[in-house]
Amino acid sequence: MAEFQMNTNMYVEHSAQGGVLESGEVHKNIDDDGREKRTGTVLTASAHIITAVIGSGVLSLAWAMAQLGWVAGPVILFIFSFITYFTSTLLADCYRSPGPISGKRNYSYMEVVRSHLGGIKVQLCGIAQYGNLVGITIGYTITASISMVAVVRSNCFHKKGHEASCSVSNYPYMIIFAVIEIILSQIPNFHKLSWLSILAAVMSFAYSLIGLGLSIAKVAGAGHHVKTSLTGVQVGVDVSGSEKLWRSFQSIGDIAFAYAFATVLIEIQDTLRSPPAENKVMKRASLIGVFTTTLFYVLCGTIGYAAFGNDAPGNFLTGFGFYEPFWLIDFANVCIAIHLVGAYQVFSQPIYGFVEARCSERWPDNKFITSQHAINIPCFGHVYYVNFFRLLWRTAYVIVTAVIAMIFPFFNHFLGLIGAASFYPLTVYLPIEMHIAQRKIPKYTFTWIWLQILSWGCLIVSLVAAAGSIQGLSQDLKTYKPFKSQAHE
Repeated sequence: MAEFQMNTNMYVEHSAQGGVLESGEVHKNIDDDGREKRTGTVLTASAHIITAVIGSGVLSLAWAMAQLGWVAGPVILFIFSFITYFTSTLLADCYRSPGPISGKRNYSYMEVVRSHLGGIKVQLCGIAQYGNLVGITIGYTITASISMVAVVRSNCFHKKGHEASCSVSNYPYMIIFAVIEIILSQIPNFHKLSWLSILAAVMSFAYSLIGLGLSIAKVAGAGHHVKTSLTGVQVGVDVSGSEKLWRSFQSIGDIAFAYAFATVLIEIQDTLRSPPAENKVMKRASLIGVFTTTLFYVLCGTIGYAAFGNDAPGNFLTGFGFYEPFWLIDFANVCIAIHLVGAYQVFSQPIYGFVEARCSERWPDNKFITSQHAINIPCFGHVYYVNFFRLLWRTAYVIVTAVIAMIFPFFNHFLGLIGAASFYPLTVYLPIEMHIAQRKIPKYTFTWIWLQILSWGCLIVSLVAAAGSIQGLSQDLKTYKPFKSQAHE
């Protein structure tokens, strides 16, 4: 088997069609930084964003709207969408440094922060980004298994009636999901993920539209009477005063999570071909992604609330707000599972790249880490390059996330905590600080002051959302027994 040496400063795999070959021959099909020619477009970047953004968060929006009501719910959705788009444009300009058009490329969020800010903020970024990515992959393992279980339960309810217990364990389905991810984790890098992201984006549209259609049908149905209000669930009727407060905080965290893609924005931008300039293409893709998801979120959240009222379930497709038609519920949950299979890879690729790049830098002469082995795939006439370190470590990562998901199988509260913990530092604070540094905006000018007001305001939102999620998790832990079947939200 032929061996290829990996460049120690990158984790992009060189194929036989481009990059630096072992003989030292440089193929003409390379970019300005010596890497294989990037081929990403507005379409592929938008697909990556939609795959990252329209995730399991959309399923909890009806519940979030029920906690916040007709006024605060939509307002908070629009505020988060605006903030996410605005700060994503700031972050897109930081991909190259010092200038956004002709500076040197930065391949990860940490490198961007190192180039523009440096110091302890680089470590802050690393902890926030990779901690958040790990949390998301664990959360997606939980959510995908819930959707798989929902298919089994839907068929059970159809056969035995809606009052049947139909209790099913999540754990076998977490294992099935992990096995699929182990196989897909061998996709070398973000540049090879476009097909999976496009498939996942189509799936996200499919189940969102199904949920939306079922909600509209429920609202339009004869005898439909549910209780809604301008302020959501009512104190003294639906919940106590403290429950209302904590649930409102948690809802804000859920909405924050539903817009999170700053963690992978730089890695997505690094797939784009140029010209045109990467920052311009990324801004267009961000606009398309955020606009599309906001439209879906508002429709799913408001119509879902209209359908279920203050009793909206935490996940309206797996929480069985709908029972029939059972085959459509099954299809929607299969779409969710397929979407999360792709989304898991979108969020795990930066982790894989970070670890592999650091190991290559530390042990550049270790053949186990740096060598790739060509394997001919029979009947396809294609050569696949296997790196044994990549095979071993990525498999171990997927197994660890699956085991953690089995130990802590919570859904809504877990989503809220991830959203709260990652939203401020990655989506707001660091992009604003880098924009100020890049544009050399003087302190106490009008622009500097309103950027700081935005930053501090989002910090407060993140803190209250985190408090709500922690309180919810503490309630779950009081009745939780490890490796026992959980009630499905």
